[in-house]
Amino acid sequence: MSDPRRYVVIGGGLAGLAAAVWLAEAGKQVTLLERRGQLGGRTHAMRAEAADDLPDNGQHVVASGYEHLFRYLTSVGTRDHIAFPKAATLRWPDGRKVVMKSNVFSVLKTFTGAHPDTTLLDRVRTVAATLRLGFEALRQPAVLADLTTEQWFNRVGMPARSREAVWDWLALGIAAEPVHQESAKVFADVMATGIRLGVRLRRPVAIGFPTTDLDTLYVTGALEVFRRRGVEVRHRAVARRINIANGAVTGVTLADGEIVPADAVVCTVPNGNIAGLLDDLPEHAEIYAAADKLGYTPIVSTNLYLDRPLGTDGEFEAIIGGTGVIDEVFDRQRMTGRPTDKAWLYCLTTSGAYEQIHKTNDEIVAEQMALLRRYYPAAAESQVVQAQVVRMPKATFSQVVGSHGLRPGQRTSVPTLVLAGDWTATDWSATMESAVQSAAKAVDLLLELPSVG
Repeated sequence: MSDPRRYVVIGGGLAGLAAAVWLAEAGKQVTLLERRGQLGGRTHAMRAEAADDLPDNGQHVVASGYEHLFRYLTSVGTRDHIAFPKAATLRWPDGRKVVMKSNVFSVLKTFTGAHPDTTLLDRVRTVAATLRLGFEALRQPAVLADLTTEQWFNRVGMPARSREAVWDWLALGIAAEPVHQESAKVFADVMATGIRLGVRLRRPVAIGFPTTDLDTLYVTGALEVFRRRGVEVRHRAVARRINIANGAVTGVTLADGEIVPADAVVCTVPNGNIAGLLDDLPEHAEIYAAADKLGYTPIVSTNLYLDRPLGTDGEFEAIIGGTGVIDEVFDRQRMTGRPTDKAWLYCLTTSGAYEQIHKTNDEIVAEQMALLRRYYPAAAESQVVQAQVVRMPKATFSQVVGSHGLRPGQRTSVPTLVLAGDWTATDWSATMESAVQSAAKAVDLLLELPSVG
């Protein structure tokens, strides 16, 4: 018997795309409402006219443990667009570097003393501190919820050189917050997830990257699924309220007053846009309060087109000691095979960019070029052909001390209304995997509903 329910997904970001794809695969009648003129949310490609190129609004990395993300990419036919490098580079401003290979021995060596100046005593202390981190991540003491990641590192005795080389950088990448304000609980939860996945998969969790633009990776294949499955996509459809009567969803009211009929809704909007949508839900006040308390973390991404190559060794490199200006440098030539007849493209990311977010484009580019010249001698004479600075003041929810326990679950008191998005409760921090895992949980809840008709 076919399901007569009308399923509405609010939000065309990654969580919304995944929810719509999987509901459609299950044979459901789906309408996707997106407030903007394009799908993808915070993940999309953009045009660089001077360089005649199609870069992204921010560089993504993908962990090998992102099982739900790989399920989505398989559904939309783009799983083959993820590659895992054989090595990654940590780079210091004096020209020194450490290459991390993707094997167990190299990973263990890196996490127990990657700094070029690491001493034997440092290694011994790092091994002890790392073991304690792992133990406390798996069997978390209650105090972690009240500690910053920096305080946790100090508590376990992590040496300063090891923190500089790996641990501070890793923590920043996981939660997009500097260690002096990032929640130790957030870092511990992700670390525990990584350990469990590594044990189950019998290999360390590796970091990969897309070999194509984000539109091709996430959106194009989804649109093909929608075409085949009859999913209605409505752009410029701004949802204002999810209508609930007698404990069930009845529709979605749009900004222009139109009511879109709905028997079930997946609400995937970011925490900053949730206010007002859930007014008919009994527990809306608690969800709004949590969404507000989670706040936001800024990220600045720059697509930097240069007239010559930087001299990178790999697809992406970590800039050690440059925190607050650049965290990582991504070589798009190596990653995607893009031509260099007009320029070389390097994608730069700055997580927790509380200072940069308020600077002008020229100030940001000048600061980044000055730093690149310290790390890459080949950049000394480089000229900027074009630069695109992408400010994301609300890139993710904020994962600082006190944020633990605020993320709501996907289930609500109304069975036909579920929540999704990276800010809802998952096994990961604010990542693509978190967004897609939340969609999987939300869809499963709807698919468990009793049959009607």
